[in-house]
Amino acid sequence: MTTTSTLQFASKAPKAPEPAPQPASTSARWRVAEVEALFALPLLDLMFRAQQTHRAHFKAGEVQRSTLLSIKTGGCSEDCGYCSQSARYHTGLERESLMPLDEVLEHARAAKANGSSRFCMGAAWRSPKEKDLAAVIDMVREVKKLGLETCVTLGMLDAEQARRLAEAGLDYYNHNVDTAPERYEEIVTTHTLQERFETIDKVRAAGINVCSGGIIGMGEDQLGRAGLIAQLANLTPPPESVPINKLIPFPGTPLADGSALDPFDFVRTVAVARITMPKSFVRLSAGREQMSDELQALCFMAGANSIFYGERLLTADNADASDDLSLFARLGLVSI
Repeated sequence: MTTTSTLQFASKAPKAPEPAPQPASTSARWRVAEVEALFALPLLDLMFRAQQTHRAHFKAGEVQRSTLLSIKTGGCSEDCGYCSQSARYHTGLERESLMPLDEVLEHARAAKANGSSRFCMGAAWRSPKEKDLAAVIDMVREVKKLGLETCVTLGMLDAEQARRLAEAGLDYYNHNVDTAPERYEEIVTTHTLQERFETIDKVRAAGINVCSGGIIGMGEDQLGRAGLIAQLANLTPPPESVPINKLIPFPGTPLADGSALDPFDFVRTVAVARITMPKSFVRLSAGREQMSDELQALCFMAGANSIFYGERLLTADNADASDDLSLFARLGLVSI
């Protein structure tokens, strides 16, 4: 493989393209053209290669389960075009205050009892204020005491905030890069991709594992999906967890009327993520509630080995837990 990156931002004005933003911790192990060539393989060949890669690094049939809780819903100042929690859009979502600690712990205990090994907490902020961060740190400490892995997604962090979360014992920080670099400004204008990378670098420097992925079905083509996967795979190291989300078109958001995604394109994305990030957990995330059992089975065959488990994902419905248990039994999958 070459070590030259081909990622670039598309310029809106008629001027020379600017170099693509890059995190400090990057090495271009995968060119976009190489990733696109994986997408172009016959589907069964691609899945076979992905399953071989998966079995070289993980036990076959083991799937990690995470539960995601919205600890502060709505009212976000950002303009992410897919997000129901943006204050800029009329989605019918009510703004809520930060959830109290005892209520968070009630959800965490239920998640553990239902078989989740990781508890993820999401807050709709651009970045946390001091009083809010202190409350989240208490949540992290107390959830850890229950024997669960912890993950939070709180928006952008500075180095001191990342250090404090690490001291509290935070295991994972989620900060998705969402889409290909050249399309980023079409999806979000209130922050840049470079700012996302800067938070990822601060989290990594603090010793916290990185959870970062993207959203499929936002109007991107195969080249756009290749660009998304390439920028994730070229992080050094790649994210320990890679959520692959299928767009949920929320009414009132700019992406509410997006075209339907070919299910096989989603499977291809999972398989390419597995091949390019062989040691990462690849998670089926948003949109799984609309997936058939057969489609999910193809995704597991393509190398997915993590799911969000439970009836809610922040503000969206998720697959029913009892249906998941039935599917796991039918496929011979084992939770870890």
